[in-house]
Amino acid sequence: MNFKGRDIISMKDLTREEIDHILLGVEGIRNHPQRGKLCKGKDCAMLFFEPSTRTRTSFEVAMRNLGGKIGGFYDANITSAVKEESLWDTVKMHDGYGFDVIVIRHPLKGAARVASEAAVIPVINAGDGPNQHPTQTLLDLYSIKETQGRLDGITIAMVGDLMNGRTVHSLSEALLKYNNCNLIFISPRDLAMPRSLIDKCKKEMSGKGGSVTEGSRIEDFISDVDILYMTRIQMERLQESALAEKFRSIYRLEASMLSGVKDTMKIMHPLPRVTEIAQDVDDTPYAYYFQQAKNGLLVRETLLALILGAIK
Repeated sequence: MNFKGRDIISMKDLTREEIDHILLGVEGIRNHPQRGKLCKGKDCAMLFFEPSTRTRTSFEVAMRNLGGKIGGFYDANITSAVKEESLWDTVKMHDGYGFDVIVIRHPLKGAARVASEAAVIPVINAGDGPNQHPTQTLLDLYSIKETQGRLDGITIAMVGDLMNGRTVHSLSEALLKYNNCNLIFISPRDLAMPRSLIDKCKKEMSGKGGSVTEGSRIEDFISDVDILYMTRIQMERLQESALAEKFRSIYRLEASMLSGVKDTMKIMHPLPRVTEIAQDVDDTPYAYYFQQAKNGLLVRETLLALILGAIK
């Protein structure tokens, strides 16, 4: 399977076989004898129009760990975007500066797709507004498989701002490619998963032995799940601050709520967390969100090595 020169824009673009191939490649990268030289002489353009901590830093460290270099920007306010330069032109310029791959984050849905059409070199979507975040999904899938030993037949509850959370959109799309998965969407009514995606999940899961359930209380489902996937309220995407504060206080997971859960259950979160997971949860055997974030480094190293043709 050859990923060289491939854009990674949406989980919709990847088959199950391609996802499994990427995940299987992680151990190969971890133990590769030439890991520090795999991308020597290669340059990665980091075009971050929106704030980021884990995604930006892990891509940066991943490229350096492989022997490559990075360039670009992490604040659109210091670029010609403030002079009304278009996204297309910004990408075109970086495409012509000798970079080998572009990693882009942008607040607008569809921006990564536009970037991939503007560039000749491959483009990796590091998050486009409330739409997709495929590399987060790949590290989520790796973490689920690492903790549960499988991706088929899992029961996962996604909690919080499901309307604006691109991580849960991407993860739901990915899990549609697996069998017998049970998706539980827990949110306030005003922040529910987009109806079009719920309908798609119900249609596709019904033919694969899975199910889709909607709810509003963590307590109603917590004892049944393999993965509890918590998310924050996307304050930056809610225009009413009072409404945002109201929603932020709705869901808070505390250690006292974990009695009766499965021994193998793990709590995941794409981070950053705000108030939705109490710190006392960190000390339980169920907390996995920090290891989940660490897994992102190896998954992104694997993806870069595949796209740049260093491995197959």
